[in-house]
Amino acid sequence: MLYSDFRKKEVINLRDCRIIGNVVDMEFDECSGCIKKIFVADRPCFCSFFSFFPGETGMEICFKDIRQIGPDIILVDVC
Repeated sequence: MLYSDFRKKEVINLRDCRIIGNVVDMEFDECSGCIKKIFVADRPCFCSFFSFFPGETGMEICFKDIRQIGPDIILVDVC
């Protein structure tokens, strides 16, 4: 899967079925190449590829909290 495809997916929290936002960045482990975290903006982000806009809030989600990656959405389990 390409990063550009990953960015188009909405992130939804399974605990309250709330849409968290869209992926704006990822953190990788340098040695293994595995994803450690994804960074999600509160609103869809069309111009930012690597960081949040100034003043924009978002959240970090550890890869262990991702439950499923589907064709259109990413389901996570976070408090």
